[in-house]
Amino acid sequence: MILVSFSIANILIVTLSVTLGLLILFIVYRKILAYVSRGEPIQKDYAILYPVEQNPASGEVTIYFTCEILKNVRIELLDVDMNFIKELFSKECSEGGHIVRFDSKAFVDGNYFYCLKSENQKTMKKISIVNGTNKLS
Repeated sequence: MILVSFSIANILIVTLSVTLGLLILFIVYRKILAYVSRGEPIQKDYAILYPVEQNPASGEVTIYFTCEILKNVRIELLDVDMNFIKELFSKECSEGGHIVRFDSKAFVDGNYFYCLKSENQKTMKKISIVNGTNKLS
């Protein structure tokens, strides 16, 4: 017959070791969950800016964007060096699709960017303007 002696110190050490092991496993599990679920933006928080239908553009240009929630939106025209040219639109937009029109004849022929800005985003698309003008009227 084998006699096994259990002391309170041995029981305490085993209990603390098991508890520490479980705690470490829990922390690693939480870190893995945080890593896997990171980087997924909530789509409804962002507006979607679409390319213009006519590119190169001339005359009246139509810019289309959508929002899924109420938000303040600005659309600006920038030159190829990202310098501000003109604010085309600034308004609080409701949910749904929105159309912004501007006359491209007021701008010199060339490449530009139109930029949608809101509280939490900035997105832009390239546009070429060709009206047969090389200088501002």
